[in-house]
Formats: sequence, structure tokens, C-alpha cells
Amino acid sequence: MSESVPKLAITMGDSGGVGPELALRVWQHPAVREAGIPLLMGDARLFARVAKTCRIPLPETITLSQIVDLPSDSEGCIVDVGHLEAETVTPGFYSAETGRASYETMCVAIDAAIAGTVDAVVTGPIQKEAWMQAGIPFPGHTELLAHRVGEANGTGPIDVRMMLASETIACVLETIHVPLADVPGMLNSESLAHTIEMAGRAMQRRNRRRGSLLPPRIGVCGLNPHAGEHGMFSHGEEERIVAPAIETARRGGWDVLGPLPPDTAFTPVMRDRIDVYVCLYHDQGLIPLKALSFDDAVNVTLGLPIVRTSVDHGTAMDLAWKSMASEKSLIAAIRLASELVESTP
Repeated sequence: MSESVPKLAITMGDSGGVGPELALRVWQHPAVREAGIPLLMGDARLFARVAKTCRIPLPETITLSQIVDLPSDSEGCIVDVGHLEAETVTPGFYSAETGRASYETMCVAIDAAIAGTVDAVVTGPIQKEAWMQAGIPFPGHTELLAHRVGEANGTGPIDVRMMLASETIACVLETIHVPLADVPGMLNSESLAHTIEMAGRAMQRRNRRRGSLLPPRIGVCGLNPHAGEHGMFSHGEEERIVAPAIETARRGGWDVLGPLPPDTAFTPVMRDRIDVYVCLYHDQGLIPLKALSFDDAVNVTLGLPIVRTSVDHGTAMDLAWKSMASEKSLIAAIRLASELVESTP
């Protein structure tokens, strides 16, 4: 557990999107001040441009090395990590340059968390196409985190999972940023059983933070329509992969339902019976989650030795620097990051 006020690195995300504006807007929010010291990581000149455009107060700027000297009553600040020609950025547009800047800012934040300079990383939204244009070899934050933290630990990429959660629904994904056609070939019972356990432990920790010792109820979706209907609408994935993984999890003491037909898994009646869903591919979980909780869901990377949370939305280029985007998801991500820091042994 952190013995002082948590220092929370909040990355700007893609500078052409809503990330820098949202970071500036939450800086003075009472819920954020209660959560810890907000450290807005990115290019100081870019933050200054956004603050002027949106008429938002601008925090003071420090360097990375000055973080360790911040007093516990600090109101937060911008941590200037450069990496950008700020005057060339056009709101609503991304480029290889904005992609490289968001990537390098994220690397600085990860390294600061590994070193213990900050207590958690809260990430603003990136533009994945911008990373691709910049030649970044990772499709998103989650894959970068798995690689960079594992590299620092000397273990190779860490086996991580993406969980998105709100007060209404929580989903853990077995596969993430891969083409849908590749999903069936990537599934195996051993990995899926591990995902079910990771989902269970994550919800167990959340229940304990809330003073509950109730075991989490886990729902596992099938891959195919009607969960395959006993092979009528499948190639047997439910019988060969999903059912054995569920049985393994049950033998481990977890309360698991499934394989669930995906088209009825997220109805109100089912959500009353399930605390967390394990979904086999990205959109299977994120479509219902974003339909139900677009403004207040949080992305958490499970399996890391550091705390990382994120907004559940994208860069919203059409809303960039217009004071129109909602900061609810970012506030929720910051609050959860603080909770996770305080509940870590």
C-alpha cells in the first residue's frame, strides 16, 4: 500500500484528440484531488495551446526528475516529457508525429511506474492508426504494457488481460486487437481457464475493497450463435475449448456459468446473475459495455505488477479541443487507479 498520497501519471494520449483537454479539465476536479496528485504527462507547449483554446486553467510545469520532490499536498502539475512540435498539431487530426509522441509519453509513464516514481498510470486515448504510421510495433496500450514491463523484469512479455468495468457491467477479454477471422485459431482451454481465474480474482479484489466477501459470479460467453447449439452452428469450439476451461475453473473453486449464448448473455436478467463476463473477442464484450456504460466505464490491465487504468473511449477527433467531450470516464479511471494503489499490499 502507498504510505503517502498516490502520484498518478495521466498521459495525454494523442495530442490531436480529446486526451489533452480532458486531462486539463479533470486536474482541478474535487474527485481527482481526493484520489491523489494528478501528474499530466505530455508536451507542456501542447498543453498550453489546449488550455488557451479551451480556456482551461494551466497547471505549473515540472520535469520528470522533480516528481520525487513533490509535497503530499501538491495540487498536481504538468510533467513535460517533450516529444512533440506542438505548433504543428491540428485539433481533430492525427499523424505519425502525434502517434510517436503519445507512444513515447506512454513509455516514460510506464518506466516511471516501474521505478516507483509514480504509483499508477492512467492513460488518455491514443489513435492506433497514428502508432502504425509512426512504425510503432504495438497495436495498443495493452500490448505495449505487456512487453515493456516484461522487458524491465527480464521475463519477456507478461500474460495480461484487458478488463473493462463500470457499476453496471464488467468484461474481461480473452483476445483483444486481432482480426475476427483469427479468433477461433487463437483460443485454447488452458489460456481461457487462466482468463476466467484472472477475472475472478479481479472481481474478488473489488468485492473486498467494498467490504464484501461474496464470491464473484463469472459468466463465460460462447463463440458462436446460440453458443454453437451443440455443434449445429459451430465447429465445436464450445465443446472442445470453452466447456473444458469452465470445468477447470470450477474445479478451482470459481462460480462459473457457461458457455452462454452471446445474444442473451447481457440481458438484464443475466446481468443480475453475473458479476463479470469473460468474452472471447473484443467486440463481444465491448459492444454491450459501451452501450450500457460509455461515459463511466474504466479499462484495467490485469496481470501487471504496476497499476494501469484507462478511459474506455477513443480519441474523438471530431470533439477535440471543443470543450464538448465528457470527462466522466477519465475521472472514474483516476479514482479506480487510486483505489488499486491503496489496496495493493
